[in-house]
Amino acid sequence: MKQVTLTNVSKTYPNGVTAVRPTSFEIEKGEFLVLVGPSGCGKSTILRMIAGLEAITEGDLEIAGKRVNDVEPAERDIAMVFQNYALYPHMTVFNNMAYGLRNRGTSKAEIDKAVRDAATMLNLGEFLDRKPSQLSGGQRQRVAMGRAIVRNPALFLFDEPLSNLDAKLRGQMRIEIRALQRRLGVTSVYVTHDQVEAMTMADRIVVLNAGRIEQIGTPSEIYHQPQSTFVASFMGAPPMNLIDADYKGNGRVYLKGGLDMPAPVETGRAGSVKIGVRPENAKMLATETQGALPFAINHVEELGAIRLFHGTVGGQPFTVHTSHEHAIPEGTAWLDLEKSPVLMFDGATGARL
Repeated sequence: MKQVTLTNVSKTYPNGVTAVRPTSFEIEKGEFLVLVGPSGCGKSTILRMIAGLEAITEGDLEIAGKRVNDVEPAERDIAMVFQNYALYPHMTVFNNMAYGLRNRGTSKAEIDKAVRDAATMLNLGEFLDRKPSQLSGGQRQRVAMGRAIVRNPALFLFDEPLSNLDAKLRGQMRIEIRALQRRLGVTSVYVTHDQVEAMTMADRIVVLNAGRIEQIGTPSEIYHQPQSTFVASFMGAPPMNLIDADYKGNGRVYLKGGLDMPAPVETGRAGSVKIGVRPENAKMLATETQGALPFAINHVEELGAIRLFHGTVGGQPFTVHTSHEHAIPEGTAWLDLEKSPVLMFDGATGARL
């Protein structure tokens, strides 16, 4: 069942700036959908249009089958969790979580039960009498989530909720938010610029760039089958290696430095292309073998369980991701790409071929 449907929704401001080009996608009931992209790509604008905090210029937005373009935010049965928590500093945790229910005229007994149940779920029971200033960043974020949970909404909206937390706490909160969403079964839309958050939390990902959708898919589809060079380079840490090459239509592609390799796909149309290889898919060899490409290593990053070898292939930057056992020193190694998952993209448009 479709919980949210956007049909050619766009946003253009009075000064003529278009933040979101005509955009269409659907969100299934109970799904955790992540909108991801760089700053200014339109992801937060889409979230705010769903929330009713931003007017829609054109197109239709439906929630639970009802067109809501002109419906006030309070009537949309949504709850939003913001980046800055938006807690009342003079109120206790209990009163922050209860505030929305009190405004709706909920009985005292119902409020008490809802708040305490949410506090138990979020491990906030011992903090109900504290003020936000007495809490850590992670605890404040839990209070903001608790305030949303007690309303029992049909839709959760998260606007970069972990941006203010340190790296360790972000990792912990990613797990907690995802587990909580699965437990509650509430349809959720989550905005982030962090591709790790997108990959680890989403049922599906919408990758946005310059106000338009680049690709929609599962984390696995987005990572392993990117539809453009933008998606290939944005999703993944380190990103996919993209090498400029020429495709002659003869079954081979020609790299700089007189190097060539088999074409990953046959298009029958010659032209400039980019060859895409994930760093972990590049097989690195210490000695030359037939068909292998020379890899000039100029830096090795030691990251504990893994090693990143940075260098060049045909004068172009290239990174290889290996386990820590690989002990190839800086200098020249060889890459066997003929048996690796290799993609090919149009050199002009960036679209995958």
